[in-house]
Amino acid sequence: KMAGSSTPWIGSAYLFLQSTCKTIALPALYESSQKKPCVFKALKLALADSTGGVNGVDMLKVHCSHPHLIVQLKFCKQENCRQFLRSYREGALQKSLQSHLQLSLATTTVPLQVELKAGSEHLDKILKDEDHCLECIYREKPDRLPDEEIRELEEGLKSLMLHQSTNNNVAGKDCSSLKSPPRPYPHQGSSLPTQFTFQGQQFDNRTITPDDHQKFAKSVSKKWKQVGRSLQRSCRALRDPAIDNLALEYDREGLYEQAYQMLLRFIQSEGKKATIGRLITALEENGLISLAEELLGLHSSEDCS
Repeated sequence: KMAGSSTPWIGSAYLFLQSTCKTIALPALYESSQKKPCVFKALKLALADSTGGVNGVDMLKVHCSHPHLIVQLKFCKQENCRQFLRSYREGALQKSLQSHLQLSLATTTVPLQVELKAGSEHLDKILKDEDHCLECIYREKPDRLPDEEIRELEEGLKSLMLHQSTNNNVAGKDCSSLKSPPRPYPHQGSSLPTQFTFQGQQFDNRTITPDDHQKFAKSVSKKWKQVGRSLQRSCRALRDPAIDNLALEYDREGLYEQAYQMLLRFIQSEGKKATIGRLITALEENGLISLAEELLGLHSSEDCS
C-alpha cells in the first residue's frame, strides 16, 4: 500500500539514455564543460514537458556510464509521477528529449534509446500496469540530495531563463551563458586527494572504471558485504539496511551480481567521488590485498584468475 494522506508521496527512478547515432555519445557531451549545460537544459525542459511543469520532477544526479547517460529522478507527487509514466509510455518524453537535444546542441537529430528502472525492476516491461510502476517508484526512496553540480546547473539555467524573459535576443549564446565555472578534480579538494599511497607507491586517485567494477565483482566473493560496510561509513547510499537488502534482492543471481550491484550503488551515488582510492582502502581494511593489487595493475596477467 502506498503513502497515506498524512505522508508525502516520494519515489525515485533511473532514466537511462543512449544515442543510437554512432557520432553522438551523450556521456562524452555531458562530460564536456562546454556541452554539459546544453545537455542539462535539454533534460530539464523535456522532463518539465513530461510532468506539466519545472517542479514536477527533480534531477538528483546525472551519471556518465558509457554508452549511457543515467539520470536519477525524484518525484514528490504521485500525480506528477503518473503523468511522467504516461508521457514515457506514449513516447512523448523520448520525442521531447530528442527535440530539445537537437535545439540545445544545434545538431540535425539525436536519435535516442530510453530505459526506465526503479531498483531492480525494469519498468519498460510493465508500463501497461501504471499502478505497479508507481508502487515500484514509490518503494525506491532517494538515497541522496541533489548533486552540487546539478544545483550549479539549475542556478545557471534559472539565470539564463530570467535573462531571456527580459531580452528576446536568444542567439547562440544559450550554453555559454549557462556554463558552470571549471572545477578541480572532485569539488571537496582536501577531503579527496588526487593521489593515494598503497604499499609505498603513489597512484592517481581516479574514478572507478567499468573494468575495475567487473574485476571487483568477479573476485571479491563473499567479502563483498564487508567491503560494502567499509564504504558505508562515507556513503549514505550504502547505509543500513541497503547492503542486507541487496543481498536478499540478488540472492538468486549469486555473489557476482550482489557485489556488482553494491559497487554500482556506490558509483551512482558518489559520482566523481567514487574513486579507486576509497575502494582500495576498503579492500585493505578487509584483507583483500591481492584484489587491490589486481585493480592497480600490480599483478601479471597469469596471476589474475
